[in-house]
Amino acid sequence: MKKLSFLFTLIFTVVVLTACGQSPKTKLNPKVPNPYKVKAEDIDKPKNKASKFRTGAEQTEVYLPLLKGKRIGMVVNPTSIIGKQTSVDSLVKRGVKIVKIFGPEHGFRGDASAGVSVDDAVDAKTGIKAISLYGKHNTPTKEDLADVDIMIFDIQDVGVRFYTYINTLQRVMEACARDGKEVMILDRPNPNGFYIDGPVLDPKYKSGIGLQPIPIVHGLTVGEYAQMLNGEGWLKDKLKCKITVIKNAGYTHDMPYVLPVNPSPNLNTPQSILLYPTTCLFEGTYLNHGRGTMYPFTIVGAPYLKGKFDFSFTPKSIKGMSETPLFMNEVCYGLDLRNYDTENFRKTKMLNLSWILELYKASPRKADFFNNKLSAEVGTIEARIGVGDFRQQIIDGKSEKEIRASWEPGLSKYKLMRKKYLLYP
Repeated sequence: MKKLSFLFTLIFTVVVLTACGQSPKTKLNPKVPNPYKVKAEDIDKPKNKASKFRTGAEQTEVYLPLLKGKRIGMVVNPTSIIGKQTSVDSLVKRGVKIVKIFGPEHGFRGDASAGVSVDDAVDAKTGIKAISLYGKHNTPTKEDLADVDIMIFDIQDVGVRFYTYINTLQRVMEACARDGKEVMILDRPNPNGFYIDGPVLDPKYKSGIGLQPIPIVHGLTVGEYAQMLNGEGWLKDKLKCKITVIKNAGYTHDMPYVLPVNPSPNLNTPQSILLYPTTCLFEGTYLNHGRGTMYPFTIVGAPYLKGKFDFSFTPKSIKGMSETPLFMNEVCYGLDLRNYDTENFRKTKMLNLSWILELYKASPRKADFFNNKLSAEVGTIEARIGVGDFRQQIIDGKSEKEIRASWEPGLSKYKLMRKKYLLYP
């Protein structure tokens, strides 16, 4: 058993971050901020407008009676809050009998490095056993659930297929369905819930960052997605899980929502969360997309683009965050999207493919653009986009319109199917 300080930590997919800027001589900021803390100015900007809005977790009067006399397991991480406390701490104070805490890919209290496998431990604050759901032990076992009556899933998602908490949800539902346990979902808003876009995942490219045939931006809350998993028979062996969704109050899919806690260290600003569905595609290219800087998912570039773009930044190694970023200590040239008007996503309701088209066209190393064998930091573009023809479409110089046409009729069929599971307008 590792030290208690590693408890619950599983991973908060990480990437943070150093200084970035217009000059190759930009100095590394020696102080790494708390990656889970949202700056006050970011919260105060686009306010969560609905005056009567409340998350599912905040509506304790609705679900506490359902927990009375039950032994509770909780799937949580640093985004699991009620007011200013973690939902675990808050519910313990209210007398809820929490017997186990399960941490998914990023951890409960957020004190583990990215990708670090952590042994099961005991939470120093509450004394509750904490079980890691990261790595090979990504699904609760019969033993894990033996003394649990109800599993509560309370994690903030960002509404994107390759953001892996919905995969954790699926595995938890499968385990609970197997053992006859109930899952209660404390629903939270989807910050990218105002549109649906991207190709539907081809089962040939199923992976740890994509399990089900949904588009990149799926337009569902976690509670709605849970209903889809059940309704479409996507759980293992076509099991059905008994679920109870505690809905958000005063919420609509089109409602702007600024997360009170960063969903992961590399999504550290409202800007990055809205750019993420598009800029995460650069994880499948030989380009640095802000890892090793203070601006992940909002800048992108490479050393070989010198002379093509004026903007530059230098990725650095940051212990426990982005320790081996692509092009570490090399000046990268490319696009600065930190001031991009993300309202454009609300207007177009589409991913922005122009950036990847522009960077490929400008690249003097086109043969290397999608080569994931050049670095362990580069994944395959197919796993991220979810289909097999996107790479060749870019190489062949297809227009955005032509690429989008290839996503049909799958995308339109998904949009129609999605309507069956909506809990919010």
